[in-house]
Amino acid sequence: MSARNDQHFLIDKKAVERIAGAIPVAGRMVLEIGPGKGVLTGALLDRGALVSAVEIDQDLVDSLAFEFAEEIRSGRFTLVHGDAVRCPLPPFDVVVSNLPYSASSKITFRLLDTGFEEAVLMYQKEFAQRMLAYPGTPECGRLSIMVQTFCAARSLFDLPPQAFSPAPQVRSTVVHLIPRDPLFPINDPDLYADIVRALFSHRRKTVRNGLKSAAGMIDRDTLQQIMDGLPEEILSLRPEALYLEDFATIANLGCP
Repeated sequence: MSARNDQHFLIDKKAVERIAGAIPVAGRMVLEIGPGKGVLTGALLDRGALVSAVEIDQDLVDSLAFEFAEEIRSGRFTLVHGDAVRCPLPPFDVVVSNLPYSASSKITFRLLDTGFEEAVLMYQKEFAQRMLAYPGTPECGRLSIMVQTFCAARSLFDLPPQAFSPAPQVRSTVVHLIPRDPLFPINDPDLYADIVRALFSHRRKTVRNGLKSAAGMIDRDTLQQIMDGLPEEILSLRPEALYLEDFATIANLGCP
């Protein structure tokens, strides 16, 4: 069976309870992206959460509206029909979601930009491994750097394909994120994000050549100022060899 709209519905009741109970949710505004058939929604509501769910599938929206009609009337459950990548998100404190695989990256970056108190998110295992890859290793990338710059991130547990219907071809991993201040001072977070994106857009190139190729993303004068201030030992490295401190150093050189 194929997965409509990239939805793999969680059917393992023990897994649902573990996810819903991973963080305290009673009295908190919880954002659930891709509620599907509502099994996790129900578990969150049972724990006293105030749930706002964003669902892209109109048929599922209709089904959820019927199943949770009483919770909607009481104000405990808000249902939004839309694409969580781009639609307005309702107010929330925390996020607990089984994210659609194909939109995981875009949604994660959006959540980082939006801000939250903590998040419990399910990803494809390979995606989670990239997210948690240590800076300075070949496995790290833009996702790893941005998540670990602004969050404490850890894996909670894995789930097999049999925990879902239809079963995906891969294992899944539940990740816990808690936002925190960067470990190293960052003068301009927007420039920092642009630098990380630009360098990993050319991850096979050295930092020197990656910055030269970033003229379309970053102001030329800023790039020249950065390159003039960087030592050869950083300019000659590839971005995957850089640590969080190195990215902060590069971006801060571009600030007045």
